[in-house]
Amino acid sequence: MVNIILILILQLVYVPLLTLRTIFLVKNMTVIASILGFLEALIYVFGLSLVFSGDQGPLAMLVYALGFGIGILIGGAVENKLAIGYNSFEVNLMEKNTDLIQLLRNEGFGVTVYEGEGRDSKRYRLDILTKRNREEELLDWIDEYEPRAFIVSHEPRRFQGGFLVNSMKKARKRPIMSRKKDIQTEDK
Repeated sequence: MVNIILILILQLVYVPLLTLRTIFLVKNMTVIASILGFLEALIYVFGLSLVFSGDQGPLAMLVYALGFGIGILIGGAVENKLAIGYNSFEVNLMEKNTDLIQLLRNEGFGVTVYEGEGRDSKRYRLDILTKRNREEELLDWIDEYEPRAFIVSHEPRRFQGGFLVNSMKKARKRPIMSRKKDIQTEDK
C-alpha cells in the first residue's frame, strides 16, 4: 500500500514538472527546461520501477494513470498562476473610444490604434501587447468600456522594440541610474 501512495505522489510531482518543462521549452527558456527535464526523468524512472517491480499489478497501473490525470490539472493550474510570457491582443471596435485608449495607456499598456474599413463602416483596431499576468485586467477594462468589442489574441514568440520592450529596459536601468546620481552627490 505504501508503494501505491508513493506512485500517486510521484505522479503528482512528475506531471506538473513535465507540463512546466514543455512550456519553458516552447518559450525558448532552455536552461530552466533542461533542469526540469532532469528532475522529471529521475521521478519518471523511479515511478515506473515502482509500478513494474511490485506485486501491485493493475492497481498500481490504475493509480499511476490517475496520478497522471490529476497531475495535468495541477500543472495547468501552476502554469496559469505563473502566467509566463506575453499576449498580443487585436481589439476591433465600431467607434474610436478615446476614453478606453487613454485609460489603457495610463495603466501602462502599449496601445496602437488603426483605422480600417469594415463591411458596413469604419472600424478601429487596437493592437495591445501585454504580459500574461495582466491579461485579465486588460480584458476587464475592455469589457467595461466596449462590451461589444471583437477580440483576438495570440502569443508572440519573439518581438523587439516598441513601447513595452522600451519601458521594460527603462525599468531595469532606473535603479542603476539613481545610484549614479547618489554617487555623484556624495563626491561633491
